[in-house]
Amino acid sequence: MKIAFVFPGQGSQYVGMGKEIHENFAEAEEIFKEASEALGYDVANLCFNGPEEELNKTFRTQPCILTVSIALYNVLLSRGIKPSVVAGHSLGEYSALVAAGVLSFKDAVKLTEKRGQFMQDAVPEGKGLMAAILGMERNKVDEICKSLKSGYASPANYNCPGQIVIAGEKPAVEEAINLCKDAGAKRAVKLSVSVPSHCKLMDNASGKLAEIFESIVFNPPGIPLVNNADAMFLDNIEIIKKSLVRQISSPLLWEDSIMAIADSGINNFVEVGPGKVLSGLVRRIVPDANVLNFEDLKSLEKTLSQIHLNMDQV
Repeated sequence: MKIAFVFPGQGSQYVGMGKEIHENFAEAEEIFKEASEALGYDVANLCFNGPEEELNKTFRTQPCILTVSIALYNVLLSRGIKPSVVAGHSLGEYSALVAAGVLSFKDAVKLTEKRGQFMQDAVPEGKGLMAAILGMERNKVDEICKSLKSGYASPANYNCPGQIVIAGEKPAVEEAINLCKDAGAKRAVKLSVSVPSHCKLMDNASGKLAEIFESIVFNPPGIPLVNNADAMFLDNIEIIKKSLVRQISSPLLWEDSIMAIADSGINNFVEVGPGKVLSGLVRRIVPDANVLNFEDLKSLEKTLSQIHLNMDQV
């Protein structure tokens, strides 16, 4: 049975994430230990106990979500559940790269800390903004962003049909919110994030990331990988690097990525990481898909049971 593993990004974090798995699986505990040694602080304590304000700092959030996701991934591997393809939403693409063997976990956890810091530093606090536009076609959102008079904003995440996130300069995003509401959007709401990701305001962060990549070892993927920036299956190391550089300053094509996986003949998806955000998006993109998630003991039991049942029926 072919299964796609999808890994969540920033915004899925919560205090307590990964705690049950850490307490019950040695392979998960080892990943938290490795992350703490690489970063110089107790990653398990921050994930399990917070404080929330510290966990929500971008340069903390990113390596913490990666750590939880890979701890969960290793538990699935130890139970004989392997993906046929991997993909990740924004930050989650780094979890997918570790799962595919492109990056070592140690390198990835350090990279995501730096990535978070670069993104945080790229735009002064209060100058940027992101907003979710619900119930509007993507071409209409594109047109509205191009028509703005008060500054720059552009589509940042094409998440699923009827859900597009825009990012840019605060006045321009606020203008876009009003225009989208006037044009018939069901909802247009500001997001409580400190960084306007996936737009050209992140160009400086992209450049810094490219410099760091020169000292990191990248390996060809051992598992097929679908990227965010192009929604394509990638296997060339240099193309993967360039894709990651573009990823934080160009629109994230999540809907297209899931469709690429579905079009390849895969109809089973497991969200591996904290939360269920991606599970909801996948169901909206591919309504007949079999979608599961794994973040704690209860969801592990359900996912393993369903996968084994499906395997018996194949």
